[in-house]
Amino acid sequence: MAFPRSDVAAPSPQQASQAPSGVAAPVAPVTVKIVIAGGFAVGKTTFIGAISDIEPLSTEAAMTEHSLGVDDAGGVTDRKTSTTVAMDFGRIALPGDLWLYLFGTPGQDRFHFMWDDLVTGAIGAVVLVDTERLEACFDAVDYFEARQIPFVLAVNCFDGVAKHTLDDVREALAVRRETPVFYTDARSRPAVKQALISLVTLAMARMQS
Repeated sequence: MAFPRSDVAAPSPQQASQAPSGVAAPVAPVTVKIVIAGGFAVGKTTFIGAISDIEPLSTEAAMTEHSLGVDDAGGVTDRKTSTTVAMDFGRIALPGDLWLYLFGTPGQDRFHFMWDDLVTGAIGAVVLVDTERLEACFDAVDYFEARQIPFVLAVNCFDGVAKHTLDDVREALAVRRETPVFYTDARSRPAVKQALISLVTLAMARMQS
C-alpha cells in the first residue's frame, strides 16, 4: 500500500550522484498524517505526548476570566486550566523510514475553523471520548462521518475506570457498526500505540476496498 508523502523532497539525481562511493543516498521518509480529535479536556495533548519521539509542539494557553462566556470548560476546571488554541503536534519514527505525524485539534468550538486545514492529507482520525461528557465529541464524530474520513473511537478511561460499556458508547454516539470502539488510556504509551494501530488498520482496509 502506498501512503501519501509529505512535502519533504526526495534527493535530486544530482544530489544522489554526489553521494560517496559505496554509500547509499539518503531517502526521504514516507510520512503518514493522523488527526487526534475530541472535545475539550478529553486528553488529546496527553495522548500525543505519551507516544511522540520528539518533544511535542503544544499551543496551550491559560484559561482566564476573559474566556468566561466564550470557552466551554466542560465542567472539568479542576483538572484543566489551559486549552489548545491552534494544534498539538508529535512524531513517531517507525522502522522502514515510516514516520507518523500526529496533529491534535483544538477542543474549543471557536477554533473549529482550523479543522479543514488540519485534516488535509490525513489517512484518518482517533476521536477521544470522555463518557462523562459524550456530547463533547458529537462535533468530531459528525465531522469525520460527513467527510467519509476513517476514524476510531477511543474511550479515555480517566483514573483507569471504565464507567460505561463500549456498546453503550456506540449506541449513544450512533456510529456505524464497522467503526472500532475501544478503551484506551491517553497517558499510556502501549495503549496509545494500540489505538494508532487500530486506526491505520482501518484506513488500510478502507483504501483497499
